[in-house]
Amino acid sequence: MSMVISIITFFVIFGVLVISHEGGHFLIGRANNIRVREFTVGLGPQIFHRIRNGTVFSIRLLPFGGACMFDGMPGMEEGDEEEDRLPQASALVNEIEDPKELSAQGIAFNEAPVWSKIATIFAGPLFNILLAYLIAIIITAVTPWNYAVIRGFTENSAAQATDLAEGDLIVRMNGARIRQSAEVTMLSQFNRGEDITLVVERDGTRREVTFTPSYSEEEGRYYMGIYLGEAGEISGAQVLPYAWYTVQYYITTTYRSLWLLVTGRLGADALAGPVGMVQMVDETYEVSRDLGPGVVVLHMLELLVILSVNLGVMNLLPIPALDGGRLLFLLVEVVRGKPIPPEKEGYVHLAGIVALLILMVFILFNDIRRMIG
Repeated sequence: MSMVISIITFFVIFGVLVISHEGGHFLIGRANNIRVREFTVGLGPQIFHRIRNGTVFSIRLLPFGGACMFDGMPGMEEGDEEEDRLPQASALVNEIEDPKELSAQGIAFNEAPVWSKIATIFAGPLFNILLAYLIAIIITAVTPWNYAVIRGFTENSAAQATDLAEGDLIVRMNGARIRQSAEVTMLSQFNRGEDITLVVERDGTRREVTFTPSYSEEEGRYYMGIYLGEAGEISGAQVLPYAWYTVQYYITTTYRSLWLLVTGRLGADALAGPVGMVQMVDETYEVSRDLGPGVVVLHMLELLVILSVNLGVMNLLPIPALDGGRLLFLLVEVVRGKPIPPEKEGYVHLAGIVALLILMVFILFNDIRRMIG
């Protein structure tokens, strides 16, 4: 039963992520008078649609992904009626509206000013970050904040040998501003034996301490040997910046993890697809369900923040077919003063789509192996 609840919850979370991302493209595109051919949630056969102002709003059978399809976007060009690359969407529009009236709904993507196109593409990841921030505001307002206060030390640890003391508040670590204990943990986990410099505050006075973390053969990583955490309430206007600190933390964690993955310091097992995300939802539900519905909802909201930030950051990578890849072509257009030929850009994005599909298959098998293993 819990797995059924987790699957339903996953679909809800995934739907919110897709609508937020594609909704960003849609709203900013329409604000720039760019014509949208279809706005769809899901993939595969269409099971529901409505047409508004020349745009097909549809729900498709497979609840994975979605799209905001602009007329004239490389790879989605408006060809002749017989060669239209979006025949289903075109047929749905044409059965209700006169095609001549479509021009009144805006201009094609490739006809828009370059900065309008940049704003439209960038809006998808941006709206994911904004969604994460709005949810983080709710979480920050109703849950305690975990300050980076030293509560103790592990026996014979590197930190214990310094003049750090219980009650010290860590305010900086290797130059990075610290606002919560999770940031210290994250920076410690990414440490590979480099010296750690902490700036701590004690009785209103700040002091700097530098030491080398200890290596654990058992865990295969370096440890400072510090227990952290002191709960405190965040209220009033302070909620706004502290909510952003949470989003900022997840952004940093995402790009640091990506760097470790690219450099081979993080294995492929760290990647997760839909199956892995369902498992993540299920584990979160199992941990929190005995604490009551309110705690379950909060934990799911926290998971939504993490996934929304991940989706936003990942889509900004300069990879063909992703928003970052399209932005790269548009920035080249800004420098050149003219766009790259659409057919050439289309081929590049097609290659990117094929590569992403191969990666998705690999991740799917990886998720299944991890689940049954």
